[in-house]
Amino acid sequence: MNRSTWITKLITALSVIILLGIWQGGAIWLDAAVILPSPTTTLGALATLVRHKPFSLNIITTVGRALQSFLLIFMVGSFFGILAGYSKKVHAFLVPVLVICKATPVMSVILLAFIWFSSGTVPLFSAFLMGFPVMFVQVEQGVQLISPRLREMTEVYGFSPVRRLVHLVIPSMLPSFITGAKASLSMVWKVVIAAEVLTVPRYGVGSRMQLAQVHLETAEVLAWTLIAIALTALGDLLFQAMLSLPKYILTLRNRNRKVELCN
Repeated sequence: MNRSTWITKLITALSVIILLGIWQGGAIWLDAAVILPSPTTTLGALATLVRHKPFSLNIITTVGRALQSFLLIFMVGSFFGILAGYSKKVHAFLVPVLVICKATPVMSVILLAFIWFSSGTVPLFSAFLMGFPVMFVQVEQGVQLISPRLREMTEVYGFSPVRRLVHLVIPSMLPSFITGAKASLSMVWKVVIAAEVLTVPRYGVGSRMQLAQVHLETAEVLAWTLIAIALTALGDLLFQAMLSLPKYILTLRNRNRKVELCN
């Protein structure tokens, strides 16, 4: 690990320490656990939560809702984004839908969805409406950024639709897919948990937050908040790992080939 990497990690660690210090200082100054419990009190509440059996079920339920929403956003947003990128008529038809999704406040979507659907379905529906425009716009722009010269070249050389898709469309649009998916995934966690807070389904991180708030268990609310942050960070790390996996496999393969050649 080079020096610059170490310095970056030290700066990050210092930032975390400063934030914890501000938190601890605020807790001491207020001297009211119901308003702002200390970090140690919050960690104690977190340890208590982990020991209870429903903890894993709440985590799994929220993760399941987030993944379902993300996959739906990715598939539907990519499909209509590609169509709109190639067809101005499809784009014009979807403009009102995009305006409504972008302009409607998240809380309005959640409250309306709670009237229309069951509490377990509301997070899925709300996250989809909020994340769809992000994925759609990125994919549509990706289609429009495909090089016209490369497109003409594939026509001159008589590429079949499948070869054109594999060698031109997918490589050209891959950055747009990645950007849209990453932005959508970060948004999904927040919307799903917010919807759980408002609708209080039987299981879910947001449901536990709401119930803890009702009972004025501030330390427990903060503990669930830390869990929500950890889930979002873990989701981003797994996403980055999946993106790095092909590069890692290629590097490993090239290394093995060099070893075979040397032998």
